[in-house]
Amino acid sequence: MTRYSKDGNWYKGNTHIHSTASDGGWTFEELADAYAGAGYDFLFRTDHWVFSDASADAEGDDFPLLWLDGVELDGSDEQGSYYHVVCLGRFMDLNREMGFSAALAAARQQGGLLILAHPCWTGNSFDEAVRWDFDGVEVYNHVCQWLNGKGDALAYWQAMLRDRPGTLGIASDDAHIRPEHPGWNGGWVMVQAPELTRAAIMASLRAGRYYSTTGPSFLDITQEGDQVSIRTSPVQFVRLVGPGSRGLRFGSFDGSLMTEASFTIPEDWPYAYLDIEDGQGHRAWTNTL
Repeated sequence: MTRYSKDGNWYKGNTHIHSTASDGGWTFEELADAYAGAGYDFLFRTDHWVFSDASADAEGDDFPLLWLDGVELDGSDEQGSYYHVVCLGRFMDLNREMGFSAALAAARQQGGLLILAHPCWTGNSFDEAVRWDFDGVEVYNHVCQWLNGKGDALAYWQAMLRDRPGTLGIASDDAHIRPEHPGWNGGWVMVQAPELTRAAIMASLRAGRYYSTTGPSFLDITQEGDQVSIRTSPVQFVRLVGPGSRGLRFGSFDGSLMTEASFTIPEDWPYAYLDIEDGQGHRAWTNTL
């Protein structure tokens, strides 16, 4: 079974956003207006230790985009390792007083999608990245990249894929939109779903039916057996990324651009994903195929 198909629509969204409900500078209304103006279809509410219920928001019908529920947990586990984890979903009876490990376990038990947030910025080791069997990792975090160049977690993703080849990769903003955290609309996901509803978006995210990007677009991803073909926005490089040093590529340093590519996935690779890069160095990634 392949992750992607020709059915459904592509919806632009962000899985890591902070509002005035915790340490963000904008209200839900301000965030929705700004992101909708940038072409977004949905956002997740992921304030620190604030367990949202977007469906109960009295202003919900007036927002220009779809809000979904989530939370960001931060704290140390029993081994003293410090984490930030974005949990996507609606959660009940969780609070900071129960502690990080208990809250994380409860979020998983309630069906949450658990994403390791900005591990390079947090200073996590590869062992810490795989310890909790996270569903995914932020391969790019826009605010952390702006703060100190530590928004790239592709190496962590590789370490996690060695243990769990289906581990998801996500690009996010982690937007706070305060003077010291001004960045937004720098990393996002494009979700392939039959409709723009909370259930459909969550189902596609859980199934990995999306790609992550800092700019370039996958217009079509077609896989038949070990053959994968793509159409993209104009890019300079296309890579099929495998385990370790394994990889295949198209592209040129002469500045010429392409919009199509095809690969044969080697049968001995435990996983492979696609990585595209435009002429300005902006990149996009599928999940493992």
